[in-house]
Amino acid sequence: MRLRLAGAVLLSAAAYYVYLPLPTGVCEPWKLMLLDALFRSFMKASDVAHALGVCHRLHLLNQVVSWLEVIEARSSPVLHVTDSTLGGIPTRVFQPKGGKRMKRGIIYFHGGGWALGSGRMRSYDRLCRKMAEDLDSVVMSVDYRLAPEAVFPDQYHDALGAARAFLSSQVLERYSIDPQRVCVSGDSAGGNLAAAVAQELSSDDTVTVKFKAQALVYPVLQALDFYTPSYQQNQAVPILYRHYMARFWLEYLGADRSLESLLLANNHSSLDQPAIGASARSKLDWTALLPPERRKHFRPVLKETGTLGVMGVVPGLMDVRAAPLLAEQEVLGRTPKAYVMTCEFDVLRDDGLMYVRRLQDAGVSVTNDHYEDGFHGCMVFAFLPMMSGVGQRSMDNYIRWLDQNL
Repeated sequence: MRLRLAGAVLLSAAAYYVYLPLPTGVCEPWKLMLLDALFRSFMKASDVAHALGVCHRLHLLNQVVSWLEVIEARSSPVLHVTDSTLGGIPTRVFQPKGGKRMKRGIIYFHGGGWALGSGRMRSYDRLCRKMAEDLDSVVMSVDYRLAPEAVFPDQYHDALGAARAFLSSQVLERYSIDPQRVCVSGDSAGGNLAAAVAQELSSDDTVTVKFKAQALVYPVLQALDFYTPSYQQNQAVPILYRHYMARFWLEYLGADRSLESLLLANNHSSLDQPAIGASARSKLDWTALLPPERRKHFRPVLKETGTLGVMGVVPGLMDVRAAPLLAEQEVLGRTPKAYVMTCEFDVLRDDGLMYVRRLQDAGVSVTNDHYEDGFHGCMVFAFLPMMSGVGQRSMDNYIRWLDQNL
């Protein structure tokens, strides 16, 4: 009887911890709850380890990720898979063994808030394998450096260096990649890097081979407004909570975590900040850039006065290499045709939607693939054990777009 009672209490406690009220419409909510419970547990454990001085919170998280997810490079009857380098940056290469002599080429940057993850993770390995097989393409998944050891612009420089090497005649010839059919892609923080790289290389006249396409999957593109409608609507929706995103930005920009409350209050982008002019504000004015159905009933949060000096301490907040949404119109107009995936239940939804509008206004052909039941990170959950319906649909449609446009 006591064992049954103890078991019932433990089950109740577990259910209470796992259960999280989610918005109506989220795809397979119980799977998302379980995933979130695991992620929250690891985040709390890492915070405890950090507070006790055992290790940096990000080191523990990456240790867990490596233990659970990182796998060796394994070739198959149809793919040659190797761990190599690209411009000196560790890269996993997926190369089809048959098919056409000249291949399409894709360089991919993984997500993880510029601080977590690896292209050698099982989920990214599976994604890149499927891309390589279905598209008969060479896929190169880049392992850029991570915070806290690396901070902006280190990750950007790694991504840019790898992309330059990818587009070089030596790499294109070695892997039989068609220089007319090359793409840069990434998800979340990797989508940020892909967008920044696309902007830089499209405007660099010394680069003779240009990307034909950019494919951005729920990209993070700005850190000046943490009160966009999607930040307000989805602030408590897993797996990327609003305060998590602020922490990732501070880690990436090498700033003190004590600034988190300032970012979350929009004190860093108040109207009295001399570093933020009218031109910069117009580039993320969601009242003008978002369609009415996404603005809904939400109102902007603009502080008249804030904390002066934040931009001086964290200049990366205004650096277009870190925040591609702040790019000038003429820069955007030179970038290649774009695919931008967005999810309704994602704090970053409006970053992507504003970028879609700004690219369109600059004359770039854009496909916005929006998932009304999607959540942040859903595309990498297209495989077992956490397979989700929206994960499978989003991955299939992403690959279909690449097939039709690359």
